[in-house]
This record gives sequence, C-alpha cells and structure tokens, in this order.
Amino acid sequence: MNHQPAATDFRQFIDYLRAHQELLEIDVAVSPELEAGAITRKVYETGAPAPLFQALENNPHGFRILGAPAGLSRRDGQRYARLAAHFGLPKNATPREILETIISAGDRTPITPVQVSNAPCKQNVLLGDDVDLHRFPIPLLHQEDGGRYFATYGFHVVQSPDGRWDSWSVARAMLHDRRTLVGPAMAQQHIGMIHQMWREQGKNTPWAMVLGAPPAAMAVAGMPLPAWVSEPGYIGALTGQPVEVVKCETNDLYVPASAEIVVEGEISVGQTAMEGPMGEYHGYAFAEGKPQPLFHVKAVSYRDRAILPICVAGTPPEENHTLWGTMISAEALKHCRQQQLPIDMAWCSYEAATCWLVLSVDIDKLAVLNTDADSLVQLIAEKFFNSHVAWLVPKILLVGNDIDITDINQVVWALATRSHPKRDFHDFSDSPGIPMVPYLDAEDKQAGRGGKMIINCLFPEAFAGRQRATTANFEHSYPETIKQQVNRRWRDYGF
Repeated sequence: MNHQPAATDFRQFIDYLRAHQELLEIDVAVSPELEAGAITRKVYETGAPAPLFQALENNPHGFRILGAPAGLSRRDGQRYARLAAHFGLPKNATPREILETIISAGDRTPITPVQVSNAPCKQNVLLGDDVDLHRFPIPLLHQEDGGRYFATYGFHVVQSPDGRWDSWSVARAMLHDRRTLVGPAMAQQHIGMIHQMWREQGKNTPWAMVLGAPPAAMAVAGMPLPAWVSEPGYIGALTGQPVEVVKCETNDLYVPASAEIVVEGEISVGQTAMEGPMGEYHGYAFAEGKPQPLFHVKAVSYRDRAILPICVAGTPPEENHTLWGTMISAEALKHCRQQQLPIDMAWCSYEAATCWLVLSVDIDKLAVLNTDADSLVQLIAEKFFNSHVAWLVPKILLVGNDIDITDINQVVWALATRSHPKRDFHDFSDSPGIPMVPYLDAEDKQAGRGGKMIINCLFPEAFAGRQRATTANFEHSYPETIKQQVNRRWRDYGF
C-alpha cells in the first residue's frame, strides 16, 4: 500500500486514518466550548481513535474539527500509526524508523515548492471588512484557558525582509477579536527572529497561518532546524516531491495549496494584548497570561467543509510530545552524529513532557574513547548545548544502549538503578534554555537560563565496554528453547 499521500495531503491523511481504524467520525452534536476539548483529552488518555467532529453546535458554515491527529494508538502493532502517517510510513513503523526517515531528508537536496493557481484552500475567500473569525468554531479547550485557541495544530509562515529565509514554524494563537489573534513570538524562535528583523525596519511583519496543512509540513514546521534553513525545501526532500503552494491574497507569502484554512495579514510592530493562560504542554494550567504580539488578519481562505485540527495540550502524551518531541529527537540524533558523539539513538520521552532527552550511548564506541563519566558529560555539554535543539530540552539522560530508550519503563529503571546520587547529576544551569519549563523561577526566566542538567545513567564498567551485570528478565534470563516453548504454549497455560 502506498502510504505517501497521507503525508502530503490532509484530506488523504483523514482517509488513511479511517482505513486503519484510527478515526472516529462523531455525528452527534458536540459543542466547541469545552466538550470537544474534553473528548479529545480522553482520547489521548485512553489511546482511542482520533475524533472527527462532524456536527458542531452553532456552526452554520459546516466546519469540522479533528482532535488528536498525532495521538498514540491502543491498537496492537500500531501505537505510532498516526505519527507515522505524517511521514508516509506504514502503521507499524517503529520510532527508530521514523527518526531515520526524518534525518535522511536532511542529507538530500531540498526540493523547491511549486507554485499553483488552482488551490483547494481558495474555495472560499474573505477580504477586509468581510473577515470575521467568529464564523469558525474556534474551541475553548480547557476551562482554565483565557480564550479560544484557533491555532493549536497549525503553523505560522513568515519570510525574512531580504526574501532569503522562509520560516514555517509552530506556535499557538488565541482569538482576540473578529479580526485579530494574539500569541507568542519568542525572540529565540525563528518567528521571533524574523519578526525582529521587520521591527528593526519599523514595519509590521507579513504573516500567514496555516491550519489543516499537509501532515509532513506540519511535522517539519515543528522541527528545530537551524536558522536560515527554509522548511518548504526540507519538506520536499522528506516526501520526495515539491510542496504545492499558492500566493496569499494580501502579501507575497506562499502557503500550501491544499490547506484547510489560511489566515493572513501582519504581526504588529509594537501592539500587544493579553494572551492566555492556557493548559500547557508540560501538563499545567497557570493562573495568568501575559502580553504577546497582535496578529492583524486581513484575509481568510478555506476549503468547503473545512476541518480545523486541534491539539488539546496537557499531560502527555499529546502532539506537543508525540510530534514535536519526535522532531526534536531526530534533530538531536542528527546533531550528535555530526559532532561524532558516541550516541546511536536519541529519544525525547513522551511521558516526560519534552523536559528530558534520552541519549543512547554506544558502549563499544564509548570504550574506544578511553574516557570517564565526568569527561563524557563535559563532552556532551560542549558539543550539544550549543545547538538550537538542546535549547528546547532542559534535562539530558545518558543511558547505555542495552536499554531501549523508547520504552519509558526501561528508562525509568536505568535512571533509578544506574545513576549515583552524588556523582552522576551534573548542573549546567548557566546554559541557555527555553523559559517555559514549569520549575523555573522568575529570575531564571528573565535570564533565559537555569534548570539545565545532564544525568549519567552509565555504570563505571560501561566506559571499558562492559556491563556490570546482566539483565534479569524474560528476554535475557532463559535459553531460546524455553522462551519459544513459553511463547508457543502461552494460550495453553490459560493466558
């Protein structure tokens, strides 16, 4: 079966989920005010299929909402099916296969987008005074939220003033009024960098927002690529074909032609408004919002019966962990390889809410280095902490490659039994990091630093290429003949 169309077209992604029992079409009336959010949260927490809300209340224009587009599945053999579909991979793809697919795109020549004139996203176009964002079923996702969030699973499109850098990046946006949105544009993030370039010229930033994008585009937009790397070309390399794009109505930006909804206009050079609070991807809802830039909307275009995808952020796993965490993992593994570190796998554990990144240390390569724990930790800090991807994750765990680091149970076991309380917890609080980590205090956030550390979960013997002990479990404690016999007779025993 050809899985590729699911990665390059959102409607075919929907069809793919339906064909593999990863979609539940809900035809009873559901309110966008908390009910759709509550259903989606329960989907994450039970591994249920992604809900497609077909009959939203107070919705005369027939819009739909898709929840949990990259949620994990409880179906046997397809835990990562929705995530894998973003990359055109089969439903049984493993985490390592997903990472290698993402990384391999960076080794290929970027494929430039192709411009088209006949675009599905232009089936309906509203300009100027006709723009009214209230026509969309913008949901209230948590009772603690300070407003309704239009963008929780979409990306912003901006371009540097010299036209050399096209940035497609994921960030949330809250409804402010009928023609404005409000949301973050952090200085360290690419949207913030480009916004600052326009501000230095005293100009508003030309901007667009894409909802219901090709799934591969959504994934790459959340990838911590280096500055001045344009996501559209990387997406083409990933999928093997150019992204079809169409020009915006009111500026010179280009957006995916097959998008469900496109919002366009400008980011204000200086105007701000209160945004939030919002249930966050770390699993907390804080009491207050804060001032963020205003996004002035000059046009909207959308498909007939357009589908708005949503992520209902909160305790893991949801898309901030499954999709964004996976893209972080891929870029981290690529960076480790480029720096020739003895790392053979990287995984941003979903259950840790993007607060730790586990690095699998190749024990054979480690022995060749003839080093010790302190030196390895310093090497990791020197070679890794200078990357954009390391800025996003405050805690790094170093684990031997006898552990499957995509299995949270094995990682927790290694952390609990292999890290020495006195010598294996290394403080790097002077290193810069993302200010959204919940345990940071006001001083940390103001400084843009604090809370970073490396935890060594390697026994001393690992540095000589040996294990201190064998693992006592079904896989390692019995001969193959006994394991095969037990597996063969499992049902005979009554299990």
